[in-house]
Amino acid sequence: MQYRPFGKLEFKVSALGFGAMRLPVKGGKIDETQATAMLHYAIDHGLNYVDTAYPYHDGESETFLGRALTGAYREKVKVATKLPCWKVKEKKDFDRLLNEQLRRLNRDAVDFYLLHALNKKMWDELCALDVLEWAENAMDKGRFRYFGFSFHDEFPAFKEIVDAYNWDLCLIQYNYMDVDKQAGMKGLQYAAAKGMAVAIMEPLRGGRLVNPPAEVQKIWDQAEEKRSPVEWALQWLWNQPEVSVVLSGMSSMEQVKENIALAEKARVNSLSPAELGLYEKVRAKYEEITVIPCTKCGYCMPCPQGVDIPGNLNNYNEGYVYGRPDMARGLYGWWEKSWRDPDGSLDRDIRAASCIQCGICEEKCPQAIPISRWMPVIHKALGENGPYITKLD
Repeated sequence: MQYRPFGKLEFKVSALGFGAMRLPVKGGKIDETQATAMLHYAIDHGLNYVDTAYPYHDGESETFLGRALTGAYREKVKVATKLPCWKVKEKKDFDRLLNEQLRRLNRDAVDFYLLHALNKKMWDELCALDVLEWAENAMDKGRFRYFGFSFHDEFPAFKEIVDAYNWDLCLIQYNYMDVDKQAGMKGLQYAAAKGMAVAIMEPLRGGRLVNPPAEVQKIWDQAEEKRSPVEWALQWLWNQPEVSVVLSGMSSMEQVKENIALAEKARVNSLSPAELGLYEKVRAKYEEITVIPCTKCGYCMPCPQGVDIPGNLNNYNEGYVYGRPDMARGLYGWWEKSWRDPDGSLDRDIRAASCIQCGICEEKCPQAIPISRWMPVIHKALGENGPYITKLD
């Protein structure tokens, strides 16, 4: 296993981290026998960083780790978990949630505690509740040792959050297709320059980069050194000195063994100029075969009906481009569920289903996308398991 600096901390982290979000399941529950064997194998082969969060596996991920990381395994790894920020309504919720998580993890303290899935709106709400003051007090009391955040928004919000506090680490979505999305490469380099450790999530874009379409695979096949799509994705990240650890949400022993073997080869600046050029070609090819030419500029927003127009267009695109309509349908369904109130009523529906074809967005779209015609197509494909189409009649 290769080890890398973890920001300004005196801790060398394994190049590969274990993301406990996609553990193997059996009968709807975590398959603890298999998951424990996977986790122990990874630790026995040098992995020393495990990442979880309050909602993973419907709350069972933290509890599983509390049982699996005992004895010698407890001391061999650093554990990171995350505050479910969306559950914080008042100041007392900070301690209530942390106490619950420590009970689940069977620990008096956790190594790394992150604010989960920050965006600009959530950050402002937490600041209004003095989250940084609370965190300082919690660290003084030894409840957690280091403080950070995970992030899902655009770079300006990322920069604002980074500049607001002397953070120890951040967790960002980053891969060779997300160079200019969310925090992106600019955010990676900005945080690292501040001395922060930067952990990477979604290195394979949720599995979308594992089985590339034929036209993309032809580009990878041009390389002198042959690699699997997984290796291409991971080595691109490890090639960058600003990347501290790459988290992989592994769900089988086969994946654990493959990724451990790849992490043995994790080196900074190990890719040749010719190989780096292939990534540019692959990125361009993916963009070329995109169905709807949306650039996510946001000019179409806000929608009078509350539809997340760029989000729906992008979700449809990714389902087609990466050959994963199941994932696009899953996200579309999650949008519907996430906006339901406790009584079952729908507070807001950001899906294409809410579009009334008013056409206001089309007047603003610089790409001249016929948005009102695409919305019912998207809903049929993703909400009703209808066919995918690549162009309108």
